[in-house]
Amino acid sequence: MSQSKIGLLLVNHGSRSETWRNTLLDLENRVRENILSDSPIETIKTAFMEYTEPSIATRMKEFDNENFTDIIIVPIFLTISPHSFDDIPTILGQKDDPKVIEELKSEKIERYTPKAKTHITPLLDFSNTLPGNILRRSKALSKNPETEGIVLIGYGDETYDKEWAELFNKVAEHVKQSIGISEHSYGWCGHIVHYNSDETTKAINKVLEKKDTAIVIPVLVAYDEMFQKHVIGRGINKVENHQEKVLYNPDSILPDEDIENWVINISKDYANKIP
Repeated sequence: MSQSKIGLLLVNHGSRSETWRNTLLDLENRVRENILSDSPIETIKTAFMEYTEPSIATRMKEFDNENFTDIIIVPIFLTISPHSFDDIPTILGQKDDPKVIEELKSEKIERYTPKAKTHITPLLDFSNTLPGNILRRSKALSKNPETEGIVLIGYGDETYDKEWAELFNKVAEHVKQSIGISEHSYGWCGHIVHYNSDETTKAINKVLEKKDTAIVIPVLVAYDEMFQKHVIGRGINKVENHQEKVLYNPDSILPDEDIENWVINISKDYANKIP
């Protein structure tokens, strides 16, 4: 019989937006029953990497106090970034880069090396659920694909700009081939562009050079008033005649049943490999 006591931690970026945080807590609630009823995992928790509690360190201390031997960590992150590649492993004591450690200290993010073994799963882009998610949301807005182009707006990342661009191009091509849209562009709304709404406007106008209408899709994990409403929304409002030329729903990637199923499956898969 296994001597392991396995826990599951869903880790996300964190936000000052209560709406955003509640969406991630809702994800935990949606996968809980399926995972706990049909796997060796004994409990599920959610941690926010920054801005708010419970933090990763707080949760890992709880797991240690409850005598867990193994913790499966599922990062609810879109694709590779310094957060997923450096910050989370450093917070957990898996990496010891002095520069990253100092950056975490400056942001008041606590490091904690748990007694339990930690097993970090791949990111959301590994699941291949994103193309279907964006296709579904694009279809809901589309009225006449022949006259439309798609505009994807994401957070962006300076370090892995190439990887983010490749992902967005891949997703856009999937949508275009599926519903007959022939033009696309993408833009960033995060710190890489200093949260400047003009970048959203530029991406939309690029599509409108060739098409009558732009379908704007926020490729963001959850809804945050700062991004969907203020950054992207203001960028749309700067587009000439935007009421007629822009189709937009300030939604997010979550909730998504396919992503929930991916979390369930990858959690069980990792748990079943722990002796």
